[in-house]
Amino acid sequence: MKPPYPVEIPPLLPLFLNKRRAKMTFPLQKTEELGIDRPTFIWVINLSYRGAAGASAEPGDLASVYGTIPGRWLPMAAAARGAGLTEERDGRWYLTEKGRGLAAAMREAARAHYATLTPLPKDELAELARLLDRAFFAAAKATEPTKRMHTPFAFGYRADEPPAGSFAQLDAAIYGLWQVRDDCHMAAWRASGRSGPEVEVLTRLWREEAADDAALADLLTHQRPADVKGAVAGMRKEGLVEPGSLKATAAGAKVRQKIEDETDRLFFTPWPDDVGAKSSWIAEKLIGVNTALG
Repeated sequence: MKPPYPVEIPPLLPLFLNKRRAKMTFPLQKTEELGIDRPTFIWVINLSYRGAAGASAEPGDLASVYGTIPGRWLPMAAAARGAGLTEERDGRWYLTEKGRGLAAAMREAARAHYATLTPLPKDELAELARLLDRAFFAAAKATEPTKRMHTPFAFGYRADEPPAGSFAQLDAAIYGLWQVRDDCHMAAWRASGRSGPEVEVLTRLWREEAADDAALADLLTHQRPADVKGAVAGMRKEGLVEPGSLKATAAGAKVRQKIEDETDRLFFTPWPDDVGAKSSWIAEKLIGVNTALG
């Protein structure tokens, strides 16, 4: 696909992912049955996407590349191990047989839930799923970015091929595209010479999402408040943040926009041209799906 890129599409992807399982009862039933909380349940399910190789504390795997709090995931890992769902061997974490059973049951429950959803007419849903699945496979197999941590999770998430034209295929495609987007974004900010936590702070200021230090800290719960303040102070010295306010300067906005532009280039360039030609239709239908999901 050639520019201009359909930049209205990426924000619709996480919105879909936050909505598509909102009315599922299976996670609540299982957390009560197993005596774990929802974050631990989600941690176990996410670990299942790593496959037989398991996962490590490396940033971008179990640890967030945007976080500064060491071992923030450890309470969830401990709770999962206590419930017999995971085990740790030689610094890596794996699902136990019980954990694998839970992940398989969750996959079946999700597919059953998706079969009840009709956010678009059947033919439109099938076309949307087909187009986005093609975009995912093209982007996942592209030569750039060369380093990928999250794209492999998308293939683990699929487990098997969802039925063509189904809501399950749409879900797999969107989840996959979001993992690809993660890898593209990480490549873009690494090329800028900045760290993940610093870029996350700059992003919030670029979007003018926080009125004061407390509000900014509330948005960045995976960072220590002192680290957030330090990042802001450092970028003020560089002239990227306005004195006395939490807003990016023109120079700061330029730095952040350059990262966004490179993310878009990496993400959209592999998309097939005929998929790109239907990007306005894709965005319109995604908005319709998200609206219908409530």
